[in-house]
Parts: sequence; structure tokens; C-alpha cells
Amino acid sequence: MIRALGQDARGTLASVGSSVAFGGIYFLTPLLHPAPADSIWAVRNLITIPIIMLALVMARQWHLVTDVLSLVRRKPLVVLGLLGCGLMIGAQLWVFTWAPMNGRGLQVALGYFLLPLVLVVAGKFLYKDRLAWWQWAAAAVAAAGVIFEIVRVGGISWETLLVAFGYPMYFVARRSLGTGHLGGMLWEFIVMIPLALVLLSIELTSGSALDANPTLAWSVPLYAVCAGGALVLYILASRLLTMSVFGLLSYLEPALLMIAALLIGEQIGGLEWGIYVAVWIAVFIILGGGITRLARARGSRVRFSS
Repeated sequence: MIRALGQDARGTLASVGSSVAFGGIYFLTPLLHPAPADSIWAVRNLITIPIIMLALVMARQWHLVTDVLSLVRRKPLVVLGLLGCGLMIGAQLWVFTWAPMNGRGLQVALGYFLLPLVLVVAGKFLYKDRLAWWQWAAAAVAAAGVIFEIVRVGGISWETLLVAFGYPMYFVARRSLGTGHLGGMLWEFIVMIPLALVLLSIELTSGSALDANPTLAWSVPLYAVCAGGALVLYILASRLLTMSVFGLLSYLEPALLMIAALLIGEQIGGLEWGIYVAVWIAVFIILGGGITRLARARGSRVRFSS
């Protein structure tokens, strides 16, 4: 039935499915208490590897894995780049688990709202991308919100900064290495296996989380499988959709993360609303401009074909 759908429809289903899955995982993460976030990350890292392998085989893209091996043979220092990228994506996955377990879910959700805007600006200055006026306007509104928050409390939370600026650094590094694909991501997870095994061994031998909550023996692996599946859906959506549509749909995830954090019991108080209102206005500017651009492009194709 799914195969009978068009490419755009399948891509949209994959993107929405990924966002809903990540939102649900975010909401349920506190149930993994008292497992430490680093141990949960270790399990997630190990279980995601076979999931990515399966996705590569099903997509008939295993050559991407061997392409990275060939690159390493030609340039051995690429291994250090893969290790650096592995640490960067590992930090993102860790904070995604740690934040909702420690009452910092809203700060991470805000980082995901700011991320596309940071990517827009980074693309302009690093890769000379052309920006429409509404993209500049959105960036300016978001920047005003950030400045307001800095004046209000003297800075932005490290969780927000890690997501908003950590991911762009990760994407730039992958592009520079020539490993910006699912095969490269597989190797990033593989090089982190030793660290994952050490952290998991420490918890199993000297930790007390499993004794306090025996359900962790199956709930943490299930969490990792769901997170890995959501990641594969995300990658699938990026392949099936145009960049514009994919970018617009990407705003669903932080919206759901924010809702999940509020449902968990976190609150936005007083003047803290300032940065959230500014970012939401920026998001609506991006959505409006993107939808308008898509509508005009579609209308132009219709006139041309007729």
C-alpha cells in the first residue's frame, strides 16, 4: 500500500513518522529513570549500528560504506575526522536523552527550533548560498530573541547552544571529509563502539540503575530500537523529498519536543517567553516563505507544461 503512494507522499509520511517517533521517545524518556544518560546512549549507539546496516542494504547503498574505507586508505587522517564526527553526533544523542530526564527538555527543543536558522546563516557565509528576504527576516527576528535572552539572564543555556551550533559544526565537518551520507554515519557509530562498551560495562558492573528499575533490561533496548527506526525514517525522508519540503517538515519535530517537555511538567515562565515568541515568529516566517516559494514553483511548472 505504501509503495503505491507517490514519492512526495511517502517522503511526507516518513518525515512525519520520524518527528512523531522522536517526540514520543522524548516524552517517554523519563520512564528510563534512574538509568544514566551515558549508559542509555551506549545502548543506543550499539543498537543503531545494525539498524543503519539494514537500511543501507535495503536501499542498495552498501557501496557508501566501502567508499569511506577507500577514502581512509587514501587519507588515513580521515579516521580522526570520523572520530570527531562520532563524538559530535554522540553528544547530540546524549543530550537528547539527558535533557528530558533532568528538566531541561525545553532548552533542547529551543535548540532544535534555532538549528534551521543557524544552518541558513551558515550556508550563506560558508557556502555562499543565496538567501531570500524572508530568510534574512526570520534570522533577524530569531537573533533579536537570542539577544533579549542574553540581556535577560546573561547568556543562553549550554543545551540550546550545543544543539543549535553543534549540529552545523557536525554537518560542515562531514561535508569537508566527504562522508556526508548514511555510510559515513555508520562509521561514526562504529568508531564510538569502544567508548560505548566501556560506559555500558561500568554501569552493568558497578551501577545500581538495573536493580532499582529491572524493566530497564528491556525498555532501554526498545528505546534504542525506536530511536534507530526514527533515524532511518528521517534519512529516508531526506532522500524522497525536495530540500524545501524536507526543511519545512523538519519544524514539526521541535514543536513536538516542546509539547513533550511541557507535558512532562516543565514550564516557561515570565520573561522567558520572549525568546520562544521570537523563535516561533521566525519559524512562521520561514514556513510562510517556504510554502509561498513552493506554490509559485508548482504554478510555474503547471503553466510551462500546459
